[in-house]
Amino acid sequence: MASVVDDPNGRRRILFVAPNQKRKTIRLGKIDRKSADSICRHVEHLLASKINGQPLPRDTAAWLTEVGSALKDKLAAVGLVAVEQRLTAGEHLKGWLAGKRDGGYKPASLIAWGQTVKELTDLVGTKPLSALTHADGEAYRTAMHARKLRATTINKRLIHARQMLEDAVRLGHIATNPWAHVKQRQGDPSERRAYVPVADAERVLKHCPNVWWKLLVALARFAGLRTPSESFSLTWGDVDWDRGRLSVPSPKTEGSGKSHRVIPLFPLLRPHMEAAFEHAEEGSTFVFPIEYRKRAHGPAGWVNANLRTTFEKVIRRAGVDPWPRLWHSLRASCESDLAQTFPLPTVTKWLGNTPSVALRHYVDPTETAFERAATWVPESGAKCGAPEAQKQAQQVPAATRTSRTRGVQTPTEKWVTLLRAARCEILQICPVEARGIEPRSRSTSVKASTCVAR
Repeated sequence: MASVVDDPNGRRRILFVAPNQKRKTIRLGKIDRKSADSICRHVEHLLASKINGQPLPRDTAAWLTEVGSALKDKLAAVGLVAVEQRLTAGEHLKGWLAGKRDGGYKPASLIAWGQTVKELTDLVGTKPLSALTHADGEAYRTAMHARKLRATTINKRLIHARQMLEDAVRLGHIATNPWAHVKQRQGDPSERRAYVPVADAERVLKHCPNVWWKLLVALARFAGLRTPSESFSLTWGDVDWDRGRLSVPSPKTEGSGKSHRVIPLFPLLRPHMEAAFEHAEEGSTFVFPIEYRKRAHGPAGWVNANLRTTFEKVIRRAGVDPWPRLWHSLRASCESDLAQTFPLPTVTKWLGNTPSVALRHYVDPTETAFERAATWVPESGAKCGAPEAQKQAQQVPAATRTSRTRGVQTPTEKWVTLLRAARCEILQICPVEARGIEPRSRSTSVKASTCVAR
């Protein structure tokens, strides 16, 4: 029914007559005779199944599932198998993002995933998903480097890309993740973080336009709230004036079951909270007026609503140089100050992050810590290695011979005296009797052992 034909240069092809009585050719290229005969046998089974309508033999069906896409395309071209509908990378990425939109994820997460999907669609969107290779992932990383994106951004988008392809593996679209080893080392977050001293924060507060701006800055610097999501979510019911506590709503972490956290009403924050309470409208629910909250919340969730631009003008008006990441640095400065006094697990509970995240993205040594370190010495060093202690030891007068004879003994002499006294006491209790060379009787041995034990 089918036969293998040898062509020049080691090339081979399979010839057969299709059910419609037309001659068909499958060109195999350069391949050994044994492999060509094996393919020809499976082609005969496929042809017999087409003609007779019988199921494929088990070995041919298994071979068909494992055969490469190139040979499968040739079999589909001659009508032996159905044309395979291959999922493109762009189709998978768009479907993946649509599934996340229906999953109730935060708008900020959807925006970050959408950026990765857009870049990958432009780069490899028309390519079959099964044809993606490690080189495609390296090309994506190189393209981000060419755009001079930060290392942290590149690392995050590669994590998103690997997650999308890992889900393709889970859904059975591809066998393995071709970008599993395409990675980027994270950058140093401290490069874009600055410590804002309390004095600078107080200077900026004096130049804020109104009580609400003062409260917004105070919440970020003196309580470590995320701006604008947590500050603009505060209600007056979250303030416990009597106990001096503040229940902070946390939209960012509510998806993981942490919708609120309780923090102290810190002394530097309390005056600003009281001033805002005096200016609040009667019967208002939220701490900040509605016009502030409307500008900061839209279809995409909480946004900065031009807060950064206005805040930068306030900082310059106060005579302070603007620091990088204006609002985040205020929150990080608050956590750095708290970490100098309170245990880090307690601080992270108050600020709503984890110790590992705090150490990498928030906490830095403060100037106060360096000033305290200038006069710090270890306790062991102060006791045995300090110069003052050495001088005192050198100035102690040596005991005279007369003083020793008057009863002042060194520790060694006292120990020897105690040993001698104990020995004499034993000798007095158990006097040794004169005996000859003959062995003692059993009663005498028992009596002696009892005396020693006593």
